[in-house]
Amino acid sequence: MTIDALLPLILFALISTITPGGATTLATASGAHFGFRRSIPVMAGCAVGLGSIACAAAAGLGGLLMALPSLQVAMKALGSLYLIWLAIRIGRSGPPHLSGEMAKPTSFVAGVWMLWYNPKGWAMTVGAAASFAALANSPATLAILLGSTFCLVAAFSLAVWCALGQLLGRLLKTAWQWRVLNASLACLLVMSIIPMWRG
Repeated sequence: MTIDALLPLILFALISTITPGGATTLATASGAHFGFRRSIPVMAGCAVGLGSIACAAAAGLGGLLMALPSLQVAMKALGSLYLIWLAIRIGRSGPPHLSGEMAKPTSFVAGVWMLWYNPKGWAMTVGAAASFAALANSPATLAILLGSTFCLVAAFSLAVWCALGQLLGRLLKTAWQWRVLNASLACLLVMSIIPMWRG
């Protein structure tokens, strides 16, 4: 498998995981309150949680999707509609609510559980399983590929948000500044749908 074949999946995972949501807001807040090092457990938990969701989506749907291309198209359509809806919500949102006092950093286990209940995580991984099923010759291989890709890319994305948490808190003072950032990320999320429909 070449990097050219994997690039659309990596781009999809990057744009999906770096856009604002519960996990990125948590990483930003943790970075602002506790610093990068003390935030590693929650970031690792969120990344492992997303990777495990991707494995479950690919393992459970991989064989069915390969056998029924029409189901793959339907899932792409539903996943695309959900991601567009999510992009609209992101684009219209204001600043994150990071003002709550936290006594200690969120744990690894809490990060995993948070992702398992995150509809964005399920939507993006089910969409990825449908869209990128052709990258693997079996559901198990697809599960490993998607799980490792989403885990590693999510770890990178969360690290970026965590590292920038304090900086963003200092630089972005007004609601309109946050709206510009959120609108830009919403556009990127919509653009991430394009690779899903190619090929």
